Amino acid sequence: MFSLRGDAHKLYVKLKRTSETEGGVEQLEELKEISDIERFYQTVPSATLKKIRYRMVKERKGNGIVPILVTAAPWLAFILSDQLQKLLNKNAAFLTGFILLYSFFVTLSLIIHHREKAWAAVHVEIIEDLLNTEDTTRPSES
Repeated sequence: MFSLRGDAHKLYVKLKRTSETEGGVEQLEELKEISDIERFYQTVPSATLKKIRYRMVKERKGNGIVPILVTAAPWLAFILSDQLQKLLNKNAAFLTGFILLYSFFVTLSLIIHHREKAWAAVHVEIIEDLLNTEDTTRPSES
């Protein structure tokens, strides 16, 4: 079923369906992936984990190159507008192709960019939870 709801609701529906039919929501791939990440970070010393967190926060808060690319092509087209207008008046198929390709790559880039930021947020949350727990089994750096 197609839904415009976000990934959180889709996960909820999948969890509910799995718990009603199979009974083991822990076996869902989405939760296994999070468990694997958490299990790995539990083996990392706290001092190193803090450094990893800083790097993940940078990734989560950074804009990256996507916004630059999104705005660069229109500005380049504006700067070269006279030459482009002459070219595009001769060949409308070129204009259509350019617009379609540009739209596709901008959309794809934005999707990838926001997915990366979302995964960085997941890592930061896991790391913060681990750092906030007073777990004596966590290795310490000397």
